[in-house]
Amino acid sequence: MNDWNTDDLVAADKRYLWHPFTSMHDWCAPDHEPLVLVEGHGAVLRDSRGREYIDGNSSIWTNIHGHNHPHINAAIRRQLERVAHTSFLGFTNPPAIELARAIVKLFPANTLNRVFYSDDGSTGMEVALRIADQYWRLRGSGRDRFIAFKNAYHGDTAGAASLGAAAMFREGVSNWNFPALQISSMTELEALPAEEASQIAAVVIEPMVQGAAGIQLWPAGTLTGVRNWCDRSGALLMADEVLTGFGRTGKMFACQHENVFPDIMILAKALTGGYLPLAITLLTEQIFSAFAASSEAESTLYYGHSYTGNALACATANASLEIFEKENVLEALVGKIDALRSELASVRELRWVESVAAVRIDCGSGIANGSRRKTWSRRVPGRAQPRTPNETDPQRDRLDATFLHHALAVAPGRSSHRVRDRRGLWRKRACQKW
Repeated sequence: MNDWNTDDLVAADKRYLWHPFTSMHDWCAPDHEPLVLVEGHGAVLRDSRGREYIDGNSSIWTNIHGHNHPHINAAIRRQLERVAHTSFLGFTNPPAIELARAIVKLFPANTLNRVFYSDDGSTGMEVALRIADQYWRLRGSGRDRFIAFKNAYHGDTAGAASLGAAAMFREGVSNWNFPALQISSMTELEALPAEEASQIAAVVIEPMVQGAAGIQLWPAGTLTGVRNWCDRSGALLMADEVLTGFGRTGKMFACQHENVFPDIMILAKALTGGYLPLAITLLTEQIFSAFAASSEAESTLYYGHSYTGNALACATANASLEIFEKENVLEALVGKIDALRSELASVRELRWVESVAAVRIDCGSGIANGSRRKTWSRRVPGRAQPRTPNETDPQRDRLDATFLHHALAVAPGRSSHRVRDRRGLWRKRACQKW
């Protein structure tokens, strides 16, 4: 039985809400009915009209064990019976302590062993930039510039956006952003004059793949090259693993593919298994020690949020990490990655790394009637925008990162038989609708 009044919900949404990264003119158009999602189990979501969908982008890359996972649900209920939130300013709590210890143990000793909590990937990057900037000032250095790669996306808060979001979304650069230099390749990085290199506080990179740019894969060895350049120049290396962390690339973290460890790493999205907002900024003891060396005010990091170290979110993240062990998630990914590779072999264009894929589909290849080619760009959630093949605008040409068939990104550690059963129907609907 469907108890949802979809018409009333849609009308109220259009009357009261403002959605992110969305043309509200298009969203509020009379002929647009957004999907009102009300329920999820495993890789499948259900809307207020009872229709089911594969969670193709795993709820913006957050969900890794499936919706309504019993182990995470139980952990949340247990923590709720104790306390949902207490201040992390001047206090601490067991879930936050346990999570920090568990995360640090995922890395080799004497690499990344300090944890700073924030709320999401953007704020995790924001505090990383603040830490790097203050670190060099505590060291008496004039390093105050950052390097990021073109088409990168590291968040939309002021500092994070200065690394690439402003250019990506054609917003224009604000005067209060961090000073950042955008480069295209390792060649351009290597060509940087020594005088300019000496001013660089940190180089920021999404290891292995640029996600929001349309699953743009880095050439093998890129991360190693950036690490070597940072070692020679003295700059810090920041790895943005907000998207790639927690099994997305076949290993727990993308940096592990080249056995490279940054000075600062940012984790979010899948940290809580897709349940609650939480981010971690990991850093080395060397960076931390510069702040802990003195009780003077200038050695204090004046950054934090009301919900920093939230006990409920940390308990959820602990449960997610436990699932990796209980269900042998990383080991189970191997067969699923092979299946994804095999079943995506016929698509017209494919860019992929392990269980992360961007695809361009020909709808006329036996999937649905007709031979019209369709691709999608992210404009209005729930209403994809078709474009003609000769459109070359780089922003419109970015493909949505989509997990097909087994929805590996949605539930890498769980059975996918429900998704497989719906695969043909999902593909047919996708191509017929647009």
